[in-house]
Amino acid sequence: MKNLFKVQAQSEVFFVSSQKAEGGQLPKCNIVLKELGGKFENSYVATILGDQARIRFEKDELVIAALRFSTREYNGQVYQDIVVNEIVKINK
Repeated sequence: MKNLFKVQAQSEVFFVSSQKAEGGQLPKCNIVLKELGGKFENSYVATILGDQARIRFEKDELVIAALRFSTREYNGQVYQDIVVNEIVKINK
């Protein structure tokens, strides 16, 4: 899903173990994105991985983001993950 969003919040960058990442550590952060259109539009908490996680976004900044939705089952529970494939700031 690609859409225009307003940034609501972003966590600090932290590092997770990854065999694919150089040095065995992968940058990661969480971001809250809200669809445009009003107070009651959909919001998503998504994960940003890799170098994109180091980019800082301001509250209410407009971005275009491509989100990937997936589900997985673990110990009989189903979980949904949302990962940001790409995120680009909109110049005002």
